[in-house]
Amino acid sequence: MPTPEFILALRERVGHDLLWLTGVTAVIVDEKGRVLLHQRSDTGRWALISGILEPGEQPAVAVVREAWEETGVHVEVDRISSVVTGPPGTYPNGDRVQFVDIAFRCRPVGGEARVNDDESLAVGWFAPDELPPLDDDHLDRLMQALKDEPGAYFVRP
Repeated sequence: MPTPEFILALRERVGHDLLWLTGVTAVIVDEKGRVLLHQRSDTGRWALISGILEPGEQPAVAVVREAWEETGVHVEVDRISSVVTGPPGTYPNGDRVQFVDIAFRCRPVGGEARVNDDESLAVGWFAPDELPPLDDDHLDRLMQALKDEPGAYFVRP
């Protein structure tokens, strides 16, 4: 998965120090209630569609962009389903990051699910009771988005 240019420029200044980044996640649910997932090329694990917000980019625009780039599916955003901060993490090259993630419940409005870039090994629609194993943070975001609640989930003070 290519590192965005703005992050490479920041890394020239801060080295491997912790970067605080904004991520977006698309929980794409079709008319049959199935969820669109992709198998990540970097880990081989199935995951929700996600990415990093570019400087100046609106979060809902970013999640629509990421869905198209990774899966070939055009989506419309229905609502924000969660806003959470993940734990700090370290990439194999030593770069340290921590994400605040904004997850959106989306619906497909065009395109066809396919591997659309080098970030995915496979793409598929899954019924909620037939999901492949997902990391806990993605499973939590998925479960929050599938709830029929109008407000977004967040950790309460």
